[in-house]
Amino acid sequence: MAIQESFAESPENLPFSVHPLTPTIGAELLDIDLREDLGGDTIAAIKDQLLKWKVIFFRDQDITPAQHIAFARAFGALEIHPATPPGETHPEVLRIVHDQDSKGRENAWHSDVTWRPEPSLGSILRAIEVPPVGGDTLFSDMEAAYEGLSPEMKRFASGLTAEHDIMQVFGDRIPEEMRAEWREKFPVSEHPVIRTHPETGAQTIYVNIGFTTRIKGLDPEESDWLLKHLWKQASLPEYQCRFRWRANSIAFWDNRACQHYAASDYWPARREMERVTVAGDKPFYKA
Repeated sequence: MAIQESFAESPENLPFSVHPLTPTIGAELLDIDLREDLGGDTIAAIKDQLLKWKVIFFRDQDITPAQHIAFARAFGALEIHPATPPGETHPEVLRIVHDQDSKGRENAWHSDVTWRPEPSLGSILRAIEVPPVGGDTLFSDMEAAYEGLSPEMKRFASGLTAEHDIMQVFGDRIPEEMRAEWREKFPVSEHPVIRTHPETGAQTIYVNIGFTTRIKGLDPEESDWLLKHLWKQASLPEYQCRFRWRANSIAFWDNRACQHYAASDYWPARREMERVTVAGDKPFYKA
């Protein structure tokens, strides 16, 4: 009944219309222009939809990098990714470009920057140039994935702690002479395997194949088995939505509640994106 009500819902008091993509994750927010001064009520309504759907989408948003940053800043402080080249006019904007000389490598289920002691709240990604076909991004509902676990697995996984390491992904992308500096600057972080969302109170699976390396307190074989079991939950279609990009489309996802996968099926076509990231807080588990 709750799912049916959410699909039928068309609140007249919202300053935009909502078009859900699936019963639990993903919705397009239509009839809104992010170039405008949205005001506190509209920002609050957008955040409510983000918390409800875990990822929200906007179309036809021809905004500047400064406007992109201003929109993101309405939801919190911003972070600068270490992969951002020095000297950028807008260092908060991370450009992600793939073409015939650079095949996409984000095709694994992950939540952004879980290697930080305080991982990001959310990511706001804008399409600058997209392939004529392909290059979709998939999102997986980690709350639904947690609820899909058996009661015994929920009890076992809850309260465990896992390690997250930036070098898992970026170790082979940086020059060897810089690796020691990165290791010192970005040490391994520890987070709960099952995370309590700080705003909704929902429990979510918070390990990902991109950055999680091991679960503390378990033998290596036990850790590997459990991580693979939990990672696999993201791959179930029942927990997913899929977004087909157009130029000037925007996706805003909650890194605390979902994981994403950028399909790398468009090579050698060009795909250019710009991402601004809202800083988050330290993950915790509360029964």
